[in-house]
Amino acid sequence: MQAKSSMQHIQKIIPVAISTFLGSNALAADLIVKVEVPKLDVAEYHKPYVALWIERPDQSLAANLQVWYDVKKKDNAGTKWLKDLRQWWRRTGRELTLPVDGVSAATRVVGEHTLSFAGDSNALAKLPAGDYNLIVEAAREGGGREVVKVPFQWNGKDSVVNAQGNNELGKVSVQVKK
Repeated sequence: MQAKSSMQHIQKIIPVAISTFLGSNALAADLIVKVEVPKLDVAEYHKPYVALWIERPDQSLAANLQVWYDVKKKDNAGTKWLKDLRQWWRRTGRELTLPVDGVSAATRVVGEHTLSFAGDSNALAKLPAGDYNLIVEAAREGGGREVVKVPFQWNGKDSVVNAQGNNELGKVSVQVKK
């Protein structure tokens, strides 16, 4: 009698445990990020190096999304200037062996750039539901440096949040799309 009762108890617990585990990490949502690189009226213009990452409310790294730099320089020399992306470099950049597949990308020209990250991608697949910040940091040779922080909720529900840069970055948009 007791064995039957224990088995019934286990049969009730297992589905709850599975749904709790899956529900906290397996969100059926994608992340779409739009980053504007503004046109600047300067004598000598260089395309900015840009890093995009997700951080938790305690400012710890949750996921690296992309880093734009001169990936085509001989002997990986483009990585030399990544230290100018100071926040990204301190949080994660110096620990990476570059290039990173799916993260490293070439610098971008002036304009709006749309990046899509699938919910089942390496960056997002293990991201539990919760509050996060998208951080976009830009630095330009002979120019300035700027960081834009966009708070968003990763919860499998549609949402759009915008922020505005002041100089090195223009509008930054984060869309969670179910």
